[in-house]
Amino acid sequence: MPGMPSLHAIAAMAVTVAMFIEFARGRLSTEIVSLLTIAVIAVGLYFFPLPNTQPTDGLQLAFSGFGHYALITICALMIMGRGLVVTGALDPASRILERVWKLNRSVGLLLSLAIAAFLSMIVNDTPILVLLLPVFVSLAARGAMPASKTLIPLNAAVLIGGMATTIGTSTNLLVVSIARDLGMPPMSVFHFTPIVLAAAVVAFPYLWLVMPRLLPDNSIAQSQKVRRFSTRLRVPAGSNLVGKSYEEVVELLPADFSIDEKPDGPFEAGQRLLISGTHESLEEALRLLKGQVAPGWIIDRIRHNASQKRSDIQVVEMVVTADSRLINRTLSTSGIADLYGVAVLGVHKPERPLQFDRDANTGDIRIAEGDVLLVMGLSDGLQNFAQTDSLLQLEGGKVMPRRSKAVLAGSIMFGTVGLASIGLLPIAVAALGGAILMFATGCVKFDRVGRALSAKVIVLVAASIAIGRVILDSGAAEWLGEVMSSGLQYLPPAAVLACIMLFVTLLTNFASNATAATVGTPIAFSIANQLGLPQEPLILAVLFGCNLCYATPIAYQTNMLIMAEGGYSFGDYLRTGLPLVLIMVTTLSGLLVLTYGM
Repeated sequence: MPGMPSLHAIAAMAVTVAMFIEFARGRLSTEIVSLLTIAVIAVGLYFFPLPNTQPTDGLQLAFSGFGHYALITICALMIMGRGLVVTGALDPASRILERVWKLNRSVGLLLSLAIAAFLSMIVNDTPILVLLLPVFVSLAARGAMPASKTLIPLNAAVLIGGMATTIGTSTNLLVVSIARDLGMPPMSVFHFTPIVLAAAVVAFPYLWLVMPRLLPDNSIAQSQKVRRFSTRLRVPAGSNLVGKSYEEVVELLPADFSIDEKPDGPFEAGQRLLISGTHESLEEALRLLKGQVAPGWIIDRIRHNASQKRSDIQVVEMVVTADSRLINRTLSTSGIADLYGVAVLGVHKPERPLQFDRDANTGDIRIAEGDVLLVMGLSDGLQNFAQTDSLLQLEGGKVMPRRSKAVLAGSIMFGTVGLASIGLLPIAVAALGGAILMFATGCVKFDRVGRALSAKVIVLVAASIAIGRVILDSGAAEWLGEVMSSGLQYLPPAAVLACIMLFVTLLTNFASNATAATVGTPIAFSIANQLGLPQEPLILAVLFGCNLCYATPIAYQTNMLIMAEGGYSFGDYLRTGLPLVLIMVTTLSGLLVLTYGM
C-alpha cells in the first residue's frame, strides 16, 4: 500500500474539491470562484513553497494560466469565430442546415451531430468546433433549437469523433507517443476506430434525444411582440420576381413575411408593392427576391461611405416623438435620404383605435407619433437623423454583416484550420496568425474585440491551468495512481479497464488531458505488467479516458469555447456530462474486453 500523500498533495486535492463544490453549488459566479482559486494557490505556495522551489515560483505557477498558450489559443479562436459571424461567411452553410432543420428539427440535430463527429475524426477537435459554433448560433437566431440546447451535445459529438483516430486530438498523439516510448508497437491512424464507432452508436441516442432535454433554454425571451414593419417593395429589372406570378414565389418566402398587395398578373420591373414582415424576414426575402425597399442610390452611397470610412453599417429602430417634423409625412416626401444619408427600410405602426396611415393619392404610409422606423446607415448619420428630427433611438441595434469580406474571413479560417490539422503549424500559432489577419484585413474591428472575448472563460481557463500544474507538481496525481493500482489486482479485466478509464477521466476533467495522458499512460503500462494483462487495451483505456471530458467546463478548451455562447453554468456540464461519462466508460470497457479477448 502506498504511504500517506505529502501535505502539498493533500492541499492540492482539497483546493480542487473545494473549487468543484463551489462551481456545483452556483452561489458564487464562475469568475469569482476561479479568481479565488488562483489567489489561494498563489498565497499558499508563497508561504509554503513546493520542495526545491522559491516562494516566487509559486506565484508564477498560480498566474501562469493568463499567459498560457491554451488561453491565448482560445482567445484567438474566439476572435476568428467573431470574424465569421460579422462578415456573414457562414450564412450559406446555415441556410443549408436550416432547410434540414425546418423539415424536421430532430433529424436536423442528428445530422449535425453526425457531421461534427465525422469531421473531428480527421481534423483536430478545436478547429471543427470553431467552424460549427457560429453556424449553430446562427441557426438558433433563425428559429431552430436554442443554442443552449445544442452546443453541449455538439461539443460531445466532436469529442467522441476526435477519440476515434490517433490524429483526432493532440492528446491521442501524446498517449500513443508515450506508449511507443515505453516499448509498445506503433498504432495506425484507424487502429481503434471500430471500437469508438461502436461506442458512438450507443452514446448518440443520449446526445440526440436526452441531452437537449436536460439543458435549459438560455435564449433571451421576447419582452414584447416582435415588430412587423411595412414598406414598399421595389421590383428592379434584375429581380427574381420579374415575369413570375404570386403563386410561384409565395412558397419561397420566409414565414414572417407577406406581400400585402398582390398583382393581378406576373410581377413586372418597376412595380412598387406594399409588403410587411419582421426585420429578419424582410432581410431574407430581399436576398431571395433581389428586390429593394429603399432607393438603390442611397443604399449604394451608404455602402460606399462605409468602405471609405471603414465603418460598420447599422440597422436601428427609432420611435417618432410628438415633436418630430416627420408626423403626417410619407417616406417619399420626408427627404430623409437626401438630408441624412440614411435609408428607412420600413415602418411599424402600433395598434390604435383610429388611425389614418395612408396618403389618399399615392397610398403611401403616413408617419404618425409613436411609429417605429427601421433605419439603416452609418453611426454619425443615424445620430444626426435622430437628434434633428426628434426621434428616440431604441437599444438593440444590429450591425449589418460586412459581406464583402465574407470570402476573405472564410479563407482565413479554413487556412488556419488546414495548417493546424495537417500539423504544419501548432494550433496556437495558426490561431494567432489567423486572428492577426482578421484584424489586418478589417474582418474584425479592434473596438469590437470585447464582444468576441468572454471574461468568464478567460479566468476559468487560467484557474484550470493552475489547478492542473498543482495536481501534477505536488505529487497528488502520482499518489492517486499508486492507490488505484494497489487495489486493481482483485478485480476482473473489465473492472480494471473501467477503473483506469475513470481515474484518467477524473484527471482530465479537473486537471488537463496532457496531465492525464502523462500520468495515466505509464501507470497503465505498469499495471498491465503487474497483473499479467495485455498492455494495449489498458493504454487505450487511458486514451479513451483522456477524451471523456464532458463533465466540467475546465476539462477541455472546446468546453470553454461554448460556455459563453450557450450561457452555461458549471451544473449544466455536470448534469449532462456525468451520464455520458458512465455510458462511454461502460461501453468502451466491455468493447475492449471483447476485442482483446480478456
